[in-house]
Amino acid sequence: MTIFASETDADGIATITWDLPDRSMNVLTEEGIAELEAAFDAALADPAVRGIVLTSGKADFAGGMDLGVLAKMKTRAGDDPARGLFEGTMAMHRLLRRIERAGMDPRTHKGGKPVAWASPGISAGIGTEIGLACHRRFLADDPRAGVGLPEILVGLFPGAGGTTRLTRMIGVMAAAPVLLEGRMLDAQAARSAGLIDEIVPARDLIQNAKDWVLAAQPADLVKPWDAKGYKMPGGAPYHPAGFMTFVGAAAMVHGRTQGVYPAARAMLSAIYEGALVPFDTALTIEARWFTSVLMNPSSEAMIRSLFLNKQALEKGALRPAAPDQKVAKLGVIGAGMMGAGIAYAAARAGIEVVLVDRDQEAADRGRAHAEGLLDEAVKRKKTTPEQREAVLARIAATPDYAALAGCDLAIEAVFEDPGVKAEATARAQEHLPEDAIFATNTSTLPIGELARAGRDPANFIGIHFFSPVHKMALVEIIRGAATSDRAVAKALDFVRQIRKTPIVVNDARFFYANRCIIPYINEGVRMLAEGVEPALIENAARQLGFPLGPLQLVDETSIDLGVKIAKATRAAMGDAYPESPADGVLFKLAELGRLGRKAGAGFYAYDEKGKREGLWPELRDLWPPRPDQPALTEVQHRLAMIQTLEAVRALEQGVLTDIREGDVGAILGWGFMPWSGGPFSWLDMLGAARAVEICDGLAAAEGPRFEPPALLREMAAGGETFYGRFQPAEAA
Repeated sequence: MTIFASETDADGIATITWDLPDRSMNVLTEEGIAELEAAFDAALADPAVRGIVLTSGKADFAGGMDLGVLAKMKTRAGDDPARGLFEGTMAMHRLLRRIERAGMDPRTHKGGKPVAWASPGISAGIGTEIGLACHRRFLADDPRAGVGLPEILVGLFPGAGGTTRLTRMIGVMAAAPVLLEGRMLDAQAARSAGLIDEIVPARDLIQNAKDWVLAAQPADLVKPWDAKGYKMPGGAPYHPAGFMTFVGAAAMVHGRTQGVYPAARAMLSAIYEGALVPFDTALTIEARWFTSVLMNPSSEAMIRSLFLNKQALEKGALRPAAPDQKVAKLGVIGAGMMGAGIAYAAARAGIEVVLVDRDQEAADRGRAHAEGLLDEAVKRKKTTPEQREAVLARIAATPDYAALAGCDLAIEAVFEDPGVKAEATARAQEHLPEDAIFATNTSTLPIGELARAGRDPANFIGIHFFSPVHKMALVEIIRGAATSDRAVAKALDFVRQIRKTPIVVNDARFFYANRCIIPYINEGVRMLAEGVEPALIENAARQLGFPLGPLQLVDETSIDLGVKIAKATRAAMGDAYPESPADGVLFKLAELGRLGRKAGAGFYAYDEKGKREGLWPELRDLWPPRPDQPALTEVQHRLAMIQTLEAVRALEQGVLTDIREGDVGAILGWGFMPWSGGPFSWLDMLGAARAVEICDGLAAAEGPRFEPPALLREMAAGGETFYGRFQPAEAA
């Protein structure tokens, strides 16, 4: 199997082409590292080779490193995994340094061979790090092309020299958005930031790279940090300007991460310490910090959930055996924000869509939502005008249910009311083919009850999108008691088509995501009613890593929705409904017309443009803070445990059938402490016995809602972990 093929032309230019067999995207494997090293060694040793072009045989350059390589480094080192990781990382540093120096004399900087990097499309992670080691970087002029270092998003940082090289190239403050946010940059932004040198037409990519190689002078090969008199852009830490830069960077990192993401702290330490020493020593420092991150349980959990588990779910790890169920024609009933978002996502994926609403005006408003999103994409050069027109042409907006004829999947996205949904279901199924799958986009209503309005419960399923659809990656698929395997396969194949991440759960009120989100919200609101300072509640959540505190989350989702859910749940559960002081707070705010962001008034105050200004000062008048405020950790334990216990109950009751879905769904669905890897990973990190101890204390102080489930007590008694007991063997 050849991964890196090399071919030398008549001008003496060796073109090394990366093309990993049987993969749509290049990732750097252990075999690939060996082949890349051998290809460069051969080219540098061959006197007939004047220079090198490194490119890809695929539409993109690379998607990153195969994380299995890191696992092998740890395993081979036996009882000293840190040593294995450090030595493996340093070996990668030596390879990229060899590419960077390209055979030049270390004293005179002469005699090297020019190396050009030519990317036809996306380059992420290690692909970009390799590019930074080359002498000139070319990127194809393509709207979908992008360059970035997204390692921070899975609990790592660029550890193959990317952190050190980028900060020395463009300075700490300029590098921060790329490194800290993991942002992928389009061609123009990548060139402006200094990640690439030239944007060229795709058809001329290789020729432009070759032309530069032939014309390159010895000085063009010397990296700034290898040249005499190099000074770090923005100043090194010991320089007055540099000192202020690093102070600002430290504040930025802490402000964005709240100190809970080990990779961000380690990366900043590697940058700071590395800036004090020569380049090669800085690489060693980077490798040490990278090893430290890899040994951290938080990073291990993030990698497992946000990369390995997420990828497995997207590839159909839990898909029932069934023939291919790709959607050819989609019907969407309800052209509100949710239905319009679903229609847009499907049309972007190349699916023909019929968007139905009560009248033409309402249907057209739904299509206009897609038009607005596409206009913004064109403006930002994420989409071409031609692609915009093609997407819009796939959306047919109409009030005529008969247009649903021929749809193989229909999704009902009307108002969250059983009667309204039943009417829409019945009208749609008059025109759908007999074998069409019908889905409801409900967030709380049991699928079994809604399926009664359909003609065949085997073909009825829940597909719960999160708002806004075009931004949220998670889709919760709800399987009713009578739902067939084919319907589940259809839903999974559709979610894969629109490039989102699915989890499959069994039917129960609130399913999985909302049964965890609602207690989180209620606990925060309940604490407000008890006299806990609202700022303490919100900041406690943020310092746990939640993107939104519970009060802000209610504002974003709307307070009147919370009121409706509370009333509907109370009506359905009767005497079993758990009364909560949170209801009184929500009802009072709704009575005052403070319905959240959409009304420009809620727990927070907003200006005329809808910008959040801060917590509404009168909250403290309506619910006066008590003099004895609880400790930060007490508030955090209440907010974290109330939803974590619901996740355990969902597993215990069979709503969740796979803990991978529980962790991935929690992070993508409502931002559950991403640094933890999800609720089950967090419990494993904390230890079941410690979790039970915390919950027993909370139950004694706050009530039975914190009583640990029997499953958690059982695991604590046996010293078990969730991933040790429940992770599928093939994923272990």
